Amino acid sequence: MAAMLTCEICGEDVPSEAEMRSHLLLSHLEAQVRCPLCSLAGVSYDELQLHINTAHAEGGALLQWKCTSIGTGQTGAGPDLKCSLVISNKGARGASSCNGATNMDRSNRVACAAVSDDTANEECSVRVAGNGASGGLSNEGSSDRVASEGISDKAADWQPGVCPGYRPSPRAVCLSHQNKTRVNGHACTPQGDSVCTRNSGADQEPVKTKHKRLSSPRKEKLLPCPMCSLVFSDCFILQEHVELHLQEKDVIEGDRAQGHKCPLCSLSCSDSSSLQLHVELHLEAGTESTRSDLQLARRLQQEEDERRKAEEAKREAEEFKKLQKQFGLDGRGGYRRQIERNMEKAVSRGHMVPAEFHRKRAEVMESLASGVDDGRTRTSGLMAALYEYYQREGSDTAHVWLSSETDHYSSSDGDRGWGCGYRNFQMLLSSLHKMEVYKGCFTDGTVPSIPRVQALLEEAWKQGVDPQGASHFSRKLQGSSAWIGATEIYSLFTSFGVRARIVDFHQPTGSGNTHPRLFEWVKRYFSTSACRGARLPPRVMQTMQPPIYLQHQGHSRSIVGVEQRKNGSLCLLIFDPGCPPGDMRRLLARDVTGTGLRHLRKHPGGLKHTQYQIVAVDGVLSPEEKQTRIVNSRNLRAERVP
Repeated sequence: MAAMLTCEICGEDVPSEAEMRSHLLLSHLEAQVRCPLCSLAGVSYDELQLHINTAHAEGGALLQWKCTSIGTGQTGAGPDLKCSLVISNKGARGASSCNGATNMDRSNRVACAAVSDDTANEECSVRVAGNGASGGLSNEGSSDRVASEGISDKAADWQPGVCPGYRPSPRAVCLSHQNKTRVNGHACTPQGDSVCTRNSGADQEPVKTKHKRLSSPRKEKLLPCPMCSLVFSDCFILQEHVELHLQEKDVIEGDRAQGHKCPLCSLSCSDSSSLQLHVELHLEAGTESTRSDLQLARRLQQEEDERRKAEEAKREAEEFKKLQKQFGLDGRGGYRRQIERNMEKAVSRGHMVPAEFHRKRAEVMESLASGVDDGRTRTSGLMAALYEYYQREGSDTAHVWLSSETDHYSSSDGDRGWGCGYRNFQMLLSSLHKMEVYKGCFTDGTVPSIPRVQALLEEAWKQGVDPQGASHFSRKLQGSSAWIGATEIYSLFTSFGVRARIVDFHQPTGSGNTHPRLFEWVKRYFSTSACRGARLPPRVMQTMQPPIYLQHQGHSRSIVGVEQRKNGSLCLLIFDPGCPPGDMRRLLARDVTGTGLRHLRKHPGGLKHTQYQIVAVDGVLSPEEKQTRIVNSRNLRAERVP
């Protein structure tokens, strides 16, 4: 049976020399490979190359392992190998070799062991290349000799700075001259003691035990690197390895910090062109944001304007409807429809029997067909009754001026709430019919009904009088309950050829929002015609002047006279269409007192509206004057006082 060979390093028994060579190569030579840039050891060639390429990629070191076949040995032996480790480091301060060179730099520190046999003719060499320093090892021997060269004592005793208790592993370096390695009786000594002698079995036992104890690997826990895929068995080696990662990170961050910093977001760019492109992106984004904000503001403003316009249009429509209702333009029907509705309500409430309803309805239809007022609301003889009253009473009055004979027309069920203007026109017309000078202006002496007055006003508009007023009513009044005012009364008189004037008292002229100028104007209107040719006018006078149409907001009345008290104050005598016919007929009684005239008298304190307009009749128009007035009515203007 062939003798077993025992490894002096680890004490393992192998059956042949070939297996011993393989064992030494695999278990001890590759296990002794150490990183020349850090304290990493105990890895294979491929793992070491991966480590240097990852952990020391920017450190300036390049590790190359070259294994080439140099021939073939004896029969049954493996191929001859030549393995070389080349390390390049521009920053190395010295060089070392397996021949014992001193002053080994930490970055160029390497340990190697080579086993040579005459049969296999294997050759292992290590070359360390730096700036101006190199070293090499070449050992050849027989099958009974093992050559080994170690690093210097200083290199073997070197301690890492971060790990003061660190000691190089026996697997990481070649055996020093103090620890001779024996392989099957052959000794390998440092340079100068390269002679190998075969010892007896008794001498080999202590040495084998010692070397086995020194070279046996310790059972340590594996520690993975948190920053890469390497695994370590020593915590101090792992610490140095991680510190290298951190140093590289600091270098990279320092390079970034020295780059070009963006003034808008503090981002560091590698060069000025990259910074320029980056800043331009900022500016383009800012321009887009500004344009977007401007568009948003315009859209919001447009929506606000549209909403405001819609609200204004809605409010104007509501106000217009109110005005239409107020002025009778809401389509509720005119005089005929209103009087029919009122009679129907009277029947439904029991105030009128059906027979009376049909009788009155027939009378209304007949009156409307004739165009003449039925006279149901008319009260005549009032001016004569007033004249007699002031002759008999009125001791506190100094002067009284009364208009010509005028009938009073009250509102009826067909025009209540909107027919005051028409009723005042009927009053004025009743006065003009009794005056000889105005008889030629009218075809007959009848007072037209309200629907007929509306038709007469439409005819005046067709003649061209007051086109602006006509457009306000859309040139149509018949069948409506529209109000009329001073301008419509002026248009009617102009169409009849009667000279009329509009005087506008557009603001108060006295204290307490009163209009003393209005009272003075009315006094002059009546007193001027009465005092002609008289040295001493009587206290009570009935003039030949027709009444005055008085308009204010929401209502109109007729001024039929003025009285002057002994203290000089003035009081107007007014016919109001809103006064019922029964109240007006009481004035015809001979025993009427001053209390009965209370609803006729209006003192300055009783007329406190902001604006008043009056229409006064002043003679007859010639055909030329009438045409001139029609033309001038296109821009109708009133006399303003003050």
